[in-house]
Amino acid sequence: MNAALQRTGRGTPVGLDDVVAPSVMEALHVLRVAITVFDADERLIFANQHFGYMFHALPPRDELIGRRYEDIIRLEVAGGDIAEGPVRADLDELIAARRTSLFQGDYAPRDLPLADGRIIEVKTRKTPGGGWIILWTDATQARHNIERLHAAITLSADAFAFFDRYDRLTLCNDDYAALNGAATPAEIKGLGFNDVVDRIAAHAIAENERAAWIEKRHEMHRVPAGAMTVEMVDGTAYLMRDRAASDGGRIVVFTDVTEHHRAEKALTEQARSLADIKKALAASKAQSAVQANYLADLTTKLGQTAASADTTKKTLLRTMSHELKTPLNAIIGFSDLLGTLAESAKPEQISEYAGLIHMAGNNLLRMLNQILDLTKISAGRYELNRQPLDAGLSLWNLKDRFDGVAMDKNVEIIIENGGPGLMIDADEIAYNAMLGNLVENAVSFTQTGGTVHLNAQSAEGAVCLTVADNGPGVPEEDLARILEPFEQGGRGTADHSAGAGLGLTLVKAYCELHGGTLTLKSGTGKGFTATIALPAK
Repeated sequence: MNAALQRTGRGTPVGLDDVVAPSVMEALHVLRVAITVFDADERLIFANQHFGYMFHALPPRDELIGRRYEDIIRLEVAGGDIAEGPVRADLDELIAARRTSLFQGDYAPRDLPLADGRIIEVKTRKTPGGGWIILWTDATQARHNIERLHAAITLSADAFAFFDRYDRLTLCNDDYAALNGAATPAEIKGLGFNDVVDRIAAHAIAENERAAWIEKRHEMHRVPAGAMTVEMVDGTAYLMRDRAASDGGRIVVFTDVTEHHRAEKALTEQARSLADIKKALAASKAQSAVQANYLADLTTKLGQTAASADTTKKTLLRTMSHELKTPLNAIIGFSDLLGTLAESAKPEQISEYAGLIHMAGNNLLRMLNQILDLTKISAGRYELNRQPLDAGLSLWNLKDRFDGVAMDKNVEIIIENGGPGLMIDADEIAYNAMLGNLVENAVSFTQTGGTVHLNAQSAEGAVCLTVADNGPGVPEEDLARILEPFEQGGRGTADHSAGAGLGLTLVKAYCELHGGTLTLKSGTGKGFTATIALPAK
């Protein structure tokens, strides 16, 4: 690399690698974040190697040294790196907006959408010498995760709201906005908690109950977690829950319990009526007998109705409660520990707890994403972005991805046929999810010292990809059942209840959405083989 130029007070150019230790320079180049350094004249004096991967149309880094920031922005646009749309509609306006962070002290991170679909987060900071350091980070996955969270909240039947540590409303869905008398969430985003409470009171609480409700609402907001039932002026009843988040913010949920609330009122009124009837019928034994029979019959019917509702409720809870509560309990429990031990915890403890919270959050997010994808597929709203994919290359990528986990269990991943040239026509995200689920299952349920075989071969108009292990296997009679949502089946002594039972269901749904098939073959003690057939390109 040519020496990056840095200006001294006398205007003499100095190589950045002349004043920075070689080990530090090497460290800058291996970072997965693009780093650029500009002098006080906005001229580029250094760019690490990752900057060359960030923008595909820019000249080599050495040719960019000495160019002004404005010129580099023009090269980005001219090369087609910047996405079409409002961001690049007016080049001069785009340049002015990008340079705002240099001269107006506006250091808030900015998102820069690229033409290939990536989203780059740009952060700017001043240097002691009057120049600037600009960091370029690929934030595509993080932004997509936020979009999925928005989608999950939007699909929820509850009214959701999130407040940050400064008690400002940062995210909510349409139902919560409606409680505030707002047409859209954007109308109330950024409001303080006090303002939100006042809006709800004015819009939905009866006038003679507002003061008491506001006082009780503030009391509940000051404790770690609280819940109360509130009846709106239109007769709708909500179970309102307010809980502290691990980052110092608050999570607020309004659940519609109107029917349950009305049933409780009706039962209370009925109990009073029954007491009055008993008093009125005390004078007549015959009439009392008639009424007693009537009440017994009514009680039986109410009991049957309650039992039926309870059975339905238990079925749903048995299916979902463990998968949802386990990661949530881990997140809440370890975040509470971090809060309690904040002053005395050792760094390794903090790192361990943070890792467990991160793992539980990823497990929960993965299950929610699986449920959302299955919901979209069943509703016919999952759109495939088909493109040619190299099936053989994908097997080597899978081996690299899971080799670490496999080696920890002394399991060997073997590619039997992974040569180039086997092209399929598939959505890359769905395709990677299919194979990832199958390989993860194979590694998880293969015993120590076992092997997992990966194979790709052509068939008539299709490419067949096979993942096979020599683990304990699944009884043949269970193969059809484990393809159903939330169904799990043991493989010998392995714990097959660790997941939510959605992986194979999602693989089958993805295959059929592509016009392909999923075939399972197994038996007790015979290992487990899964083959997906997808259209060839």
